[in-house]
Amino acid sequence: MSTGSRSQPDRGTVSRRGLLRVGGGVAAAAALPSVLTACSGSGGSGGKIRVVGVADEQKPITDLIAAYRKGHTGVSFSTSFAPTDQVQTVVRTQLAGGNAPDVHVLYPGSGSAMSMVELAKADLLTDLDDQAWTKTIPKSFDAAYRHDGKTYLYSAGSSVIGTIYNKKVFADAGVTPPKTWAELLDVCGTLKSKGVVPLALGAQTPWVTQLITYALVPNAVYAKDPTFDDQMASGKATFVGSGWADAMGKYQDLQKRGFFNDHPDGTTFEQQTSMVATGKAAMAVQVSSVLSNFRQAAKSPDDLGMFPFPGGDDAANLWIPAGIVVGLGVSARAKNAAKGKAFIEFLGKQENINAWAADVSAIPFSRDSSTKIDPVLSEFLPIIDANHAVPFMDQRWPNAEVQPAHFAAVQDLLAGKTDVKGALAQMDKAYGKKS
Repeated sequence: MSTGSRSQPDRGTVSRRGLLRVGGGVAAAAALPSVLTACSGSGGSGGKIRVVGVADEQKPITDLIAAYRKGHTGVSFSTSFAPTDQVQTVVRTQLAGGNAPDVHVLYPGSGSAMSMVELAKADLLTDLDDQAWTKTIPKSFDAAYRHDGKTYLYSAGSSVIGTIYNKKVFADAGVTPPKTWAELLDVCGTLKSKGVVPLALGAQTPWVTQLITYALVPNAVYAKDPTFDDQMASGKATFVGSGWADAMGKYQDLQKRGFFNDHPDGTTFEQQTSMVATGKAAMAVQVSSVLSNFRQAAKSPDDLGMFPFPGGDDAANLWIPAGIVVGLGVSARAKNAAKGKAFIEFLGKQENINAWAADVSAIPFSRDSSTKIDPVLSEFLPIIDANHAVPFMDQRWPNAEVQPAHFAAVQDLLAGKTDVKGALAQMDKAYGKKS
């Protein structure tokens, strides 16, 4: 998923939809629109490693740049950050136009215009296979990191989609985290009776629309047929008539029961975050990499917890989505490609993989005795170890058309403009387009 392919929020110092300043200087301003004119360093940018990142990963990138510069005197950087919907459009245009950054945001798999496969097929990425860290990527992650046997993506590991919840709201309502779909409906009913919004949904922000579907599909689809993606690719299956209908139906059922906030289509991610953090809402289905945003908005980080979203009726056989987080790639047309690759090689050291993963509540793709995983993920690890985790759905989609079709289909479903079959037909139509 554009962590996935979601439009990433930031941890930044100003508005998430505005400029994010990281340091003095504006070296990259001439090459980027106003939303991306945030740079570190000073002076001209000709000899600098120019980095454009997604705003949600501003902290790990800037922290690791600072660590890199300590051991590499004379090396400087020009950095810019913006939410995904903006950075994807800008960087994709720059890549095609020949004025690309040296190192830039890159999404795993093939589900968006800035995904690894889409850019690799267009010969816009530099092969990283000669770097030692690439040899430690589990074979099961090949589809996220590699295309035609070559590694193009650096990502610290995987994040999960689950339920971020306000512990105090739960305690005041006398409820505990549910383990099954039926229990979830009961908990939501109790919370609603107490005057609390059970589930905050910020559907005005397009990437947020996909998360509930993604949380439901593993149980509705992959628990029954782990080969579903292959069936889709071969034309033997479609969204219509598959378990996706059950997932979309449950999504719609939550709305019909009044378990979302009023006007979710007019509610942003930032508002969703605030609702849960302040106790106006009890829960939000979200990706673990944005947990820090919720913690920052709460009076105390300890007020918030996270549990696997119970999309099925068998608590002992729960399946969840777990996808590789947004990472970085090196442009094939970079002016400082060698310097960019050297920085990526530095990021591939285990201590730096650990540091990046910790910042975004992810599970590192490789671990050692020094690896520390956010305790909030403890309930998710046994599910992952049982091989009951599947990649974010878009990471196996064949083109960049399906994801926006999914966004629009969910928004139309919530607005009453279509039914489940119509929503899935929109996605099938997009799936059939050639990339």
